[in-house]
Amino acid sequence: MRVLQAQKTPETRNNAVLINIAAMRKTAVESGSFLRHWARCMQEVSEKIRLEHEAARLFMRLYQRRYGVSMRHIWHNEPAKPDVSCYFEQQRLDLEIAHLYGSEAEAMQLLGRDLSPLTRDALAALAEVPTPQRMLAALDRLIRQKAGKSYDSQRVWLVIRNTNPFWRAEQLQTYRQSMTLPAAQPFEQIWLVADYRGDAGIAALYPPDLYLQEPQ
Repeated sequence: MRVLQAQKTPETRNNAVLINIAAMRKTAVESGSFLRHWARCMQEVSEKIRLEHEAARLFMRLYQRRYGVSMRHIWHNEPAKPDVSCYFEQQRLDLEIAHLYGSEAEAMQLLGRDLSPLTRDALAALAEVPTPQRMLAALDRLIRQKAGKSYDSQRVWLVIRNTNPFWRAEQLQTYRQSMTLPAAQPFEQIWLVADYRGDAGIAALYPPDLYLQEPQ
């Protein structure tokens, strides 16, 4: 039995071409959106690494100046490990880096990007705290958030860089004496870089015998 094939008319062929062009355009748009999203993600990761390395170098320089010990080299780690590592007197030391913000606008200015919903909620809650207690509330939230994590590290310090120009290290005195951490928290020591540029130096937050030995 002979099967007759329908002949393609010029109109049918034109419709097929238009459908193919539309599909190609859709694919191109989707590919372009994906590439833009990928490029934006890579830019955010690069900026995050830059800020972490900058904060780590600043802390290392200030720590060396205070104690006269060697802290050198720095490299970035995979997510399971703390953010960066260095050599502390020939021994590896891991550093988890965090930035202390006072407001959503402040965080966005520093990061140069939109904030995660979790960060937005935390900063919105912080805005409800009376101004005199706001620094301590922000610090407490940040330390507890970091202390609740686990790291693939034998020795890790938490380094917090204060970005708010109105918050001073002197405000920490009461907080340091009453600070409590989870029993299984991972940090051997916790330090605060007292201002964004490090002009006010560093302040020890944990353990207590560390900050009790600080120069007055």
